[in-house]
Amino acid sequence: METPKEKPKKRRRGRGEGSIYERKDGRFAAVVNVGFRNGKRVRKTFYGETRGEVQEELKKALREQQQGLPVMVERQTVEQFLTNWLNNAAKPRVRPKTYISYTQLTKHHLIPAIGKIELSKLTPQHVQEVLNGIIEKGLSTRTAQLVRAVLRRALNQAHRWGLVARNVAALVDPPRVVRREVQPFTVEEMPKLLRAFERERLGPLYVLTLTHGLRQGEALGLRWQDVDLNAKELRVRQALQWADKKPQFVEPKTRQSRRTFALADDVVKALRKHRKAQLEQRLVAGGDWEEHGLVFTTRTGRPLDGVNVTRDFKRMLRNAGLPVRRFHDLRHTTASLLLYRKVQPRVVADLLGHSEIRVTMDLYSHVAPVLQREAAQQMDALLKAAKARRK
Repeated sequence: METPKEKPKKRRRGRGEGSIYERKDGRFAAVVNVGFRNGKRVRKTFYGETRGEVQEELKKALREQQQGLPVMVERQTVEQFLTNWLNNAAKPRVRPKTYISYTQLTKHHLIPAIGKIELSKLTPQHVQEVLNGIIEKGLSTRTAQLVRAVLRRALNQAHRWGLVARNVAALVDPPRVVRREVQPFTVEEMPKLLRAFERERLGPLYVLTLTHGLRQGEALGLRWQDVDLNAKELRVRQALQWADKKPQFVEPKTRQSRRTFALADDVVKALRKHRKAQLEQRLVAGGDWEEHGLVFTTRTGRPLDGVNVTRDFKRMLRNAGLPVRRFHDLRHTTASLLLYRKVQPRVVADLLGHSEIRVTMDLYSHVAPVLQREAAQQMDALLKAAKARRK
């Protein structure tokens, strides 16, 4: 009679080999001991969607330990992480103006509210309390939305770095933002508006923005090398931003924003006249002139500050007896007038540099009723023609 074979004993993990377990939320975690701090054992935890994912991270950490390399332990607060993320991850990748915005939102809203919380212990409830606090202070829902967006982007990076198990900001619904109603100039206001442009040194800037829907930064960053007056063509290749009171030339807002379009004849005439006037200003300025190759500048060739341009634009409107609107409403006017004139939405979207037609139509939904009536009239005409052929 054969003696039953003894089952091999399940080998327990040795010290320092780490462990893997499944969490209640279905995700996996791997834990490895990395030493002692102040007499207490310190552990590093890796998170992942699958056992294999965290197992690879665990193997890598154990391998580094065997090679005598330190395993990074991130027992840090939200403030420490956000400061590191802003300086080392966000700053090299985003526009200067965007980085300043991220920094301000973090400094004024995130750090005071949740900065002292340990990063790994941050919860969706904490995030919700931050957003509620912003609204309770009387600030706009748009501010709350931007704060959530910054935190979500930062925590995405923390998740990729293995510092948190999940992005808790993504689990909190963003506050609903009521879109500001678009206020374009009307067809009836156009004659008075164009006459006002003719009296202004920056009139050609306003005309170009009105007729071709440039963003302010795109217009102020426009170079003569990007304008071909003979071919009547313009290329958008950069935009101007101001950061820390210094001009910065950056890539256009999106891939679709890098675009080329034909110039209207009246715009070409205005730009030729403007170029001649700029050359005269350069002679007057003499050694004070700063050459940047820009189409629109100060009287000494320096880049224009958008805040000053907007202030000048509103002054012009008041002097002309027109309703005071934002500079950006010139761009809205471009889209609205073209859509009213039955220009295809795809063409309008391309001119404005929108990524999708949906963005254009959502933004200019006030034009939709007119287009719908036009569509209904065309359908009526088609049906009548079909009936006539049947008789």
